Amino acid sequence: MAQVSLSVSTVKPLSDRVLIKVGESEEKTPGGILLPDTAKEKPQVGEVVAVGAGKWNEDASRQPMQVKVGEKVLYSKYAGTDIKIGTEDYVLLSEKDILATLT
Repeated sequence: MAQVSLSVSTVKPLSDRVLIKVGESEEKTPGGILLPDTAKEKPQVGEVVAVGAGKWNEDASRQPMQVKVGEKVLYSKYAGTDIKIGTEDYVLLSEKDILATLT
């Protein structure tokens, strides 16, 4: 999947989309072996940075979002669009691609 690079200061998701700051990938294995960049897996955990207003229902009302800014979440491995803003990595995905909130 291609990564989009943006030179903007803010991104406001629309509808039921969520912008997540990607967590750091593991630098070494539990046994202590250092991993090269090519062997690192894409992280599936991140922090919610921005949320859309919610999905429209058939009766023209909005369905409230289940996640809030600041929550840590687990999301599907191949979901969303990878975005790079400055030096930070983000992923923009639908709320349905979020599997769980982490405490």
